[in-house]
Amino acid sequence: MKKPAPKIDLEGGDKKPDWRSNFWPFLIMLVMLWLWQAAMSQLMVRTIPYSEFRAHLARHEVVDAVVKQTEILGHIAPKSVSTNMTASTPAVTQTNVHAAGANAPATDGTPFAFRTQRIEDPDLVRDLQASGAQYNGERPSFLSQFLVSWILPMAIYLGIWSLVSRKMGVQGQSIFGFGKSTAKLVEGEKTGVGFADVAGCEEAKLELKEVVDFLKNPKHYTEIGAKIPKGVLLIGPPGTGKTLLARAVAGEAKVPFFSITGSDFVEVFVGVGAARVRDLFEQAKKHAPCIIFIDELDAIGQKRSVYMGSVNDEREQTLNQLLAQMDGFEPNAGVIILAATNRPEVLDAALLRPGRFDRQVVVDTPDLDGREAILKVHSRGKRLAQGVDLRQLAQATAGFSGADLANVLNEAALLAARRGADEISQADLENAVEKVVAGPERKSRRLTEDQKRRIAYHELGHALVAAYSPDADPVRKVTIVPHGQAALGYTLQVPTGDQFLMSRADLLTRIRGMLGGRASEELEYGDLTTGAQNDLEHATALARQMICLYGMDEKIGMANCAQRAPAYLPGQAFQLQRDCSEQTAREIDEEVKKLLDGCYAEAKDILSAHRTELRRVVAELLKRETLDGEILYQMIGKEMPKTEGPAPMPKESVVATAPAVEATVGSPE
Repeated sequence: MKKPAPKIDLEGGDKKPDWRSNFWPFLIMLVMLWLWQAAMSQLMVRTIPYSEFRAHLARHEVVDAVVKQTEILGHIAPKSVSTNMTASTPAVTQTNVHAAGANAPATDGTPFAFRTQRIEDPDLVRDLQASGAQYNGERPSFLSQFLVSWILPMAIYLGIWSLVSRKMGVQGQSIFGFGKSTAKLVEGEKTGVGFADVAGCEEAKLELKEVVDFLKNPKHYTEIGAKIPKGVLLIGPPGTGKTLLARAVAGEAKVPFFSITGSDFVEVFVGVGAARVRDLFEQAKKHAPCIIFIDELDAIGQKRSVYMGSVNDEREQTLNQLLAQMDGFEPNAGVIILAATNRPEVLDAALLRPGRFDRQVVVDTPDLDGREAILKVHSRGKRLAQGVDLRQLAQATAGFSGADLANVLNEAALLAARRGADEISQADLENAVEKVVAGPERKSRRLTEDQKRRIAYHELGHALVAAYSPDADPVRKVTIVPHGQAALGYTLQVPTGDQFLMSRADLLTRIRGMLGGRASEELEYGDLTTGAQNDLEHATALARQMICLYGMDEKIGMANCAQRAPAYLPGQAFQLQRDCSEQTAREIDEEVKKLLDGCYAEAKDILSAHRTELRRVVAELLKRETLDGEILYQMIGKEMPKTEGPAPMPKESVVATAPAVEATVGSPE
């Protein structure tokens, strides 16, 4: 029976000793000790000229000497000059004695250690022998020469190289660690996230609970002959909680969790990414059962091409190594790979085949119940006032992701703190939604009375066309207060429920509502402004989708005449690629113009029939600057429809509309 691998705690627990972490301090300590000894020896030894050394030698004051290649070391015991004058030695002539006494250095008679620079002197050994001093020769040791000439320079060079490498982006690694995996290892118990902390994606959690059960009880699956998927790919728009789900799987299974992003594999040097993939899988096998999570898989998993270049070669080699490692795993080895991406259309087909990422889990934006559950999770730790209705807030945030909802609650807390309140009220939550979607209020933007009046007619044109259309979404709020960078006003409309399908009549009603602002301006002023630019953009895009994608035109028929780009990333909802002939494209343009002209004429007819109500509501809006939906419906003598599903989203604005709103228009399916 295979013993489980010991767990390693990389966040503060017991760690295995690493000799590399102690190598540099040890080397620095040796160098400092060496320098200290050299400095102390310099202070304790007196450096004298060679002539002075010869004078002491002539007076027999040199006790001992060590003759080296470049210097002479030893000890001197000075004597008085008179004593030296009377002393005589057969080996030293009287003339030399008198000369030495005349040039003798001034000393206090205290013995001292000396050092002098050696000079080529053929009589040095003879005079040392004649003076009776103990002398010896010495050569430098091989170890000392090797340390000084080779080891110390190389150590300094490697230290500088390592420092420069870290500055250039190799974080926490030496020059020998390029091929090591940079994945962060976290024990499952320390992820701090479980399935209870993830809401709004029940179907995705159901798929992943099977992975958790396999990691906990692999024997149950192996006995029945089942094979758990090697790879699970999480697909969804940004902010929907893909990374959070992966951490929740590790937290529930209580197994090690390797976390890394796709960009961490790719380096300037070709082959580094492949080496890091190999190292990552080797570490994972040692810690099995465990989870490998690769975020932003599209960074290394893009479709392979024939283009040449170092970056392309590095990415392809990394992808090839990842494919080989996933194929090399034995079935039920206890290592499961989770990956996340919001661009599945660019992934290589070899990654998505059975045996690799053979299970794809869609993590989409939550529905009404999911948004309410997410709000409850993110409201933990926040002081909510009595009577706060998170269900109503969930209705007001249709199309929001989990990250967007967390941002709304945080903005509401900031707004409450800004006004000095101790609790978050329902008004703070509604203002936070408005701020996130439309931007903050811009009351400092000065508008003339004529401009305010035009904006009021424009926004109420949207509102009244919607109010008098039987299939339109109810109006919740109308304001002429500028918001964000470009919005001079907007209208909030409330869908009465979750809409998964939309009829042709529903789409035509939306187009009429979009064109209601321009129709109201033309009807009242007989002139047009630039405020309808955003309305025309979205109305044209929706009309073109009706004809090209949905087959809702008699002349063009059911032919699909365009290809739509994937809408996972924002800003791609209306990017259509033509898939028809020039003649068909010309006919499509004519039909789009015909459809828009018809909806515009219908919007003008509705406003002309209720022109009295339009002017009365405009006067009230100019006084208040903001009208609630209930007051609007009371002023025109209609009952406001009840809202049961997702609620307010900015539908139109004078200059700009929140892109997240209209993106849902083009995707009724």
